[in-house]
Amino acid sequence: MALFDIAGSFKPRHVAGVKNSRFIEPHGCEDMDESRIKYANAEKLAHDIGDIQLNFRAFAILDGKFIFGDFLEALIVSKNWHCEELTISTLSMSSENVDSLANLVNGGYLKQLNLIVSPFYFSNERRGIIPYVYDQLDVNDIFQLAVADVHTKIAMIRTTCGKKIVIHGSANLRSSNNIEQIVIEHSPGLFDFCATIHHDIIELHKTINKPVRNQTLWRTIMCLEKAEKNTQTKEGMEPCQNQTQPSNEPQRSKTPPIGQSSTQNSEPQKTHISAVDSKSTRNERF
Repeated sequence: MALFDIAGSFKPRHVAGVKNSRFIEPHGCEDMDESRIKYANAEKLAHDIGDIQLNFRAFAILDGKFIFGDFLEALIVSKNWHCEELTISTLSMSSENVDSLANLVNGGYLKQLNLIVSPFYFSNERRGIIPYVYDQLDVNDIFQLAVADVHTKIAMIRTTCGKKIVIHGSANLRSSNNIEQIVIEHSPGLFDFCATIHHDIIELHKTINKPVRNQTLWRTIMCLEKAEKNTQTKEGMEPCQNQTQPSNEPQRSKTPPIGQSSTQNSEPQKTHISAVDSKSTRNERF
């Protein structure tokens, strides 16, 4: 008796109610009730991790009781991190993920948000979630969306206090109802390695054109001017006579501005805002 029938579906062999084949029909898995998938479960994991210091590393098996994207929000908010950058590569995401990232943007937790998604997802959601992504996250010129054939699932967090966190594993942002695994690491070396690769991808496959800001343009001009002076000096020309001479006096620390803490690793206090109503604010652009 053939193992598979003509239609190609699995056909177990049974004789008098006894399975006499070494192959067993796989049984279905029950879907987890949505009421059990809660943001509070993501908050609990963020709390259980504790303080993340240099060389910290944790491995976790997730049982699907929260959406992975919620964990990023819960981690940043619970640790009160003010982030210079949050870069995420994922195959797909949901409108709930957009709301979660919008909470971080509107709450002032992020100075730069980069998101990389797959072309397949972008094409399928071109008239669905993608317009909502632009509408909710393209705020104050801090957001960039790139579309590339990337299968990595990595979140890179760089805080103002110097932490460089990398979270990588099997989970997409919207993953739930599956067994997933993630690794959370505070590793500057790993962060720099991953960030360099993903920044190149973003620059090549970005979807938002950004103007050159005045400060960036001015720094570029100053660098060119400095390079020209250095070239002239090397060629034997006299440097400017009014250059400031180095002082032998010891450098003194400046008094921090009012309201600014002198502790470098402290983070500004922020209040977690409530989730955005995705259904009432969705704006179709495409």
